[in-house]
Amino acid sequence: MRPRTSAAVALAALALVVPLASPAGAAVGNFHYRYTGLNGQPQQGVLVDPPSQRCVVIPEAANPGSSSPAFGPRNDTGSVAIVYTEPDCTGESFRLRPHGEQTTDRLQLRSVIFS
Repeated sequence: MRPRTSAAVALAALALVVPLASPAGAAVGNFHYRYTGLNGQPQQGVLVDPPSQRCVVIPEAANPGSSSPAFGPRNDTGSVAIVYTEPDCTGESFRLRPHGEQTTDRLQLRSVIFS
């Protein structure tokens, strides 16, 4: 085999293996948000490689009767994130672009789903 052909075969094999390294069915990256801690101060939360096509309830904001909504989300995943004002992906929704900018603290959420 010629050196060029060998290099092309090696690169093609690598291209097949690299996508397998990311979690299957996950929005690769981090989804950041803030929430009000037990001490009343803002805290940082993060979902790392969250699942795709499945509603994720923000743990610190799950119960509308006993917790405040999370706020100020930032979508640093490679997927579109749709945030919801209520648990179980209900209520008003807002679409966040992949690798987007920090949103305003006025944007509140209790759940999110990734494309």
